[in-house]
Amino acid sequence: MDKQIVHYKDLGIIDYKSAWDYQEALLQANVAIKSEARNKEVSPASNFQLPTTNYLLFCEHPPVYTLGKSGNESNILINDDEMEVQGIQYFKTNRGGDITFHGLQQVVGYPIIDLEKFYTDIGRYLRELEEVIILTLADFGIKGERSQGETGVWIEPGIIGKERKICAMGVRCSRWITMHGFALNVNTDLSYFNNIIPCGIQNKQVTSLQRELGREVEYELVKRQLLSNFEKVFNVSIHSEN
Repeated sequence: MDKQIVHYKDLGIIDYKSAWDYQEALLQANVAIKSEARNKEVSPASNFQLPTTNYLLFCEHPPVYTLGKSGNESNILINDDEMEVQGIQYFKTNRGGDITFHGLQQVVGYPIIDLEKFYTDIGRYLRELEEVIILTLADFGIKGERSQGETGVWIEPGIIGKERKICAMGVRCSRWITMHGFALNVNTDLSYFNNIIPCGIQNKQVTSLQRELGREVEYELVKRQLLSNFEKVFNVSIHSEN
């Protein structure tokens, strides 16, 4: 069987709302294809043949805090005026998860993929996204791990007082089409995390490749490794549209 094609686009530095609107448009276009097929009573076995399109978007956002649909605003430790002074935007989103930060030199990855062409299992999807990050960290000599009951990728999650999160995740899925995704800290300014309780998890640190390695990391190299590992984990063929 031929591999699924995933169309890759690097959006560069883009404000959060513009990227969110773009994702939503891609998702809704795919959902419309499925709705039309349902109206024509296409059998479930034919879903694999539907002309939905898979995408993987990479970008950086100017400083922004985003809150998941089940998140708690009490995890934001500064008010609107303070955010404005610091030049930070804030959005309530429709993804899972709690509060997180996006900023420059953080790779934000947004897969918009039709899981019915892979598997219909959100838990498995999140674990495979985590695996992409774990393999990428290994490429840089860092041991990334999962933390039981906590989505994302961590370093030393089992050592109390040393647990530190390097990649946050939160997704939305509609008619098995995904959006939102992951945020991997590369050379990110981690001071922005001091204004929030990241992901609503008390007393745990946030880290970056730069902090772990003690040096600035080549940002473009991280993106290349992520793409390679995404292909490997999801068994797809990535076609660049840039």
